[in-house]
Amino acid sequence: MCGIVAAAARREVSEILLEGLRRLEYRGYDSAGMALIDSSGALQLHKRKGKVSELEAAQSDSPHHGKTGIAHTRWATHGEPSQVNAHPHLSGDRVALVHNGIIENHAELREELIAAGYEILSGTDTEVIVHLLHRELEHGASLFDAMRTTVGRLSGAYALAAIETSKPSQVVGARKGSPLVVGIGIGENFLASDQMALRQVTDRFIYLEEGDLVRITPSSVQVYNEEGEAVARPRTRISEAVEAADKGDFDHYMIKEIYEQPHALDATFGGAANYLQLEESFGSGAGAMFDRVENVQIVACGTSFHAGMVARYWLEELAGVACEVEVASEFRYRKRVQHEGTLLVAISQSGETADTLAALRNAAEDEFIGSLVLSNVDNSSLVRECDLVFLTRAGAEIGVASTKAFTTQLVGLLMLTLALGRRRGMSEARQQEILHALRTLPSYVQQTLKLDGAIERLSEDFIHKRHALFLGRGIHYPIAMEGALKLK
Repeated sequence: MCGIVAAAARREVSEILLEGLRRLEYRGYDSAGMALIDSSGALQLHKRKGKVSELEAAQSDSPHHGKTGIAHTRWATHGEPSQVNAHPHLSGDRVALVHNGIIENHAELREELIAAGYEILSGTDTEVIVHLLHRELEHGASLFDAMRTTVGRLSGAYALAAIETSKPSQVVGARKGSPLVVGIGIGENFLASDQMALRQVTDRFIYLEEGDLVRITPSSVQVYNEEGEAVARPRTRISEAVEAADKGDFDHYMIKEIYEQPHALDATFGGAANYLQLEESFGSGAGAMFDRVENVQIVACGTSFHAGMVARYWLEELAGVACEVEVASEFRYRKRVQHEGTLLVAISQSGETADTLAALRNAAEDEFIGSLVLSNVDNSSLVRECDLVFLTRAGAEIGVASTKAFTTQLVGLLMLTLALGRRRGMSEARQQEILHALRTLPSYVQQTLKLDGAIERLSEDFIHKRHALFLGRGIHYPIAMEGALKLK
C-alpha cells in the first residue's frame, strides 16, 4: 500500500510533500523518502526506515529545499524494509524515481543493467526502472521520451513519478494497473497516488487513465496516451470538505468512522421514495439492464468480498436471482461457464483495487449483459470502466479496517436486491418492509452507538485473551468473517 506525492511549483514544496505523505499514512508503510531539486540544480535526498516522522526529523536536522520534488511511502514487496530499499531511487545523481506496483520482469532487466555496467544497490524492483531512465537520458532522450521508452519495457503494474536535473521544473509520471492522479493548482501542479494526499493544496483533479503518461510544470499539465498522443482528460472538482480527513476529537480514524455511519448510511440510501428514484441511484440505463438480469456474478476482495457474500443470500432468498461470489484475484484464473443474462458486479471501496480491476478487464465482451460497480470514490478506475455505478456516500474512509464503507456497501447491495426482486415477484408488502428498514436503519445505528459505554466495559473481559473465534451460520457467516478480519 505504497503512496506517491510529487510537486512542481513556484514555491518551496518540501512541506507540501511531507503533508501529502502524512495524509497517506493510513495506507500502511515501512519506510519513507523525499527527493528535491535544489536551486543549484542538484538532487537532494532524504530516506528513512520507519514512520514519516523519521523523515520529518531528517528534514528538520538537515533541511533540503526545492520547488520540484517527489516523495513516497513504501510497503515492502521486493526487498526488505530498509533505508536503502526506500524510495526515491536515484541513478547517476541525475534522475530520481518513485514507484507503486510490482514489476514482474525486473530480474531480467536487472541482469541487463548489470551487464551494461550499472551498480544495483537495493533489493527492489524499482531501482531497475530508474537506471533504465538514466540510460535513455544519457542517450539524449528527454525525461518524457525516456519514460515512454522505459514503460514499454516493463511487465506488471506501476504508477511512476520522476524528476531530472537538466529540467528542474518538471515531473513526469506514468500509470498502468496502479492509480495516479493530477492535482491542478495556480502556479503549481501535483501528482499523487490518491487525491487525499493533495486535498490541502487543491480541489481540482485529473484522473489518469490506463497507460497514460503525464508531464507537469508549475504552469502546465500535459497528458498523453500510451501511443504518445496528446489527450484531454476530464477535470473534476472535489467538493467534500478537507476536514473529513482529520480525526477531530477522536483518538483514531476507525472510531471516528464508526460514529459517522448513521450519516453515511442515510446519505447512501438517499431517502428513495419510490422504485424509480431507487433505480436512478445505479445510473441511466439501469432499469433496462435490470430487466435482463437472470444471474449475478460478484467479484471483490477483502471486506468488499464479505459484503458480496451477504448479498448472495439476499439476492437468492429475496429476489430469486442466482448469485456467485468470487475473490477477484481468482476470477481470471479459471475457465468460466457462461450463463445467459448474467450481470457482473464489482465491489471496491476505492474503485482502484487491482485484482478487481483485472477481473473486470478479463471479462469477455459477450460474457455478461453489463457491469455494475459499487464504489465509494467517484472518477476511480472501476467507476470509469463499468456500465452502471452505485456510489456509496460514506465520505473519506482513512481507517485501514473498513467500517462505514462496509455498511454502506450493504445498503447498496440491498437496494440492488430490491430493484431485481420487484421484477421477479417480490411481494409489495416485502418491498415496503425493506424500504422502511433502509429508511430507519440510521436511527437504529445511532441508538446502538449510544451503548458505547457498556460495550467498552464489556471489552475489559476480553482484552487479555490471545485468541478469538467468530461464529456465524447462513447470512451471519460472512459477518463473522468480517468480524474476524477486524480483530486481526
